[in-house]
Parts: sequence; structure tokens; C-alpha cells
Amino acid sequence: QVQLVESGGGLVQAGGSLRLSCAASGRTDHSYTVAWFRQAPGKEREFVGAIFRNTGHTYYADVVKGRFTVSRDRAEKTMYLQMNNLKPEDTAVYYCAAGRIILSSLRQSTQYGYWGQGTQVTVSL
Repeated sequence: QVQLVESGGGLVQAGGSLRLSCAASGRTDHSYTVAWFRQAPGKEREFVGAIFRNTGHTYYADVVKGRFTVSRDRAEKTMYLQMNNLKPEDTAVYYCAAGRIILSSLRQSTQYGYWGQGTQVTVSL
């Protein structure tokens, strides 16, 4: 079993930065892919970024590439999402997720078996 708990959300002005954390307990070794998704009101949950299992390679949605960075600590117990140059359209509930994912399924939320409770990020003008 894996438990995930996000923190670090809040209200920030456009152009500002936030760093989200996702603390993991249970078995979260390098065999798990860890990812961030987000969901805005009235919209589907969408992929933000991920660290693919074993290789440690990172992948991003085009809309956040160059602004957001996914990382994890050496112990593989905490994952981070550094968000810079935030825009109002980044407003959403952000979720971390984990699972033994194949690369072709990286962006599919339905493939992840473990989820955190979510943390709200609100970007104002």
C-alpha cells in the first residue's frame, strides 16, 4: 500500500511561484512512477508532469513545460512540483499520484492506483 499526502497549495498572484510537496509512505521505491495531475472546476483531470520509474526521466504537459519542475528527494519519499511564472489558468486542485506505469500510459490518470487528497492552487490576476 502507498499513501500520499500533498501540501503547499495556496493563493498566489500571476507571475509568482509555489512549491507543492507530496509525502509518501509505504512502498514507494524507484519501481513506481510518480506524477502530478490537476483538475479545474468543470474540467477533466489533466496530466501535469511525472518522473518515470527506474529511469528517473521527467515528462511534462506542454502547457507547463519550462515553468514547472517535478523532482523527488533521494530517499524517494517526497515528490515536489515547483511551479514558476504561474498563470490564472493554472488554478486547480493539484493531485500527486503513484503507480507502476508503462511509458505509453504516463499521462492517463486512470492508470495510477494511488492518489493524494489534493491541494488547491489559486492564481489571481
